[in-house]
Amino acid sequence: MQVTVTFRHMETSDAIRDYATEKAERITKYLTEPIEVHWVLSVEKFRHIASITISANGINIKGEEKTKDMYAAIDMVMSKIEIKLRIF
Repeated sequence: MQVTVTFRHMETSDAIRDYATEKAERITKYLTEPIEVHWVLSVEKFRHIASITISANGINIKGEEKTKDMYAAIDMVMSKIEIKLRIF
């Protein structure tokens, strides 16, 4: 699985990058390789936005969440993604 993380309007953080990568590993039980995951993590005023795009086997899945905490935004968007993947 290839995971890329892009930071916008915020400082690059290895802790957040590792957290997002670790959370993305959960989708491997629903999809087969090759899987590409692209995170875009940004801050706008007080909103922390986590967007994810997943490409695997011709399937593209996108999700986005906005909260006051980046870790919570990552958790919430991954919950949405897992629900979408269970339907497939």
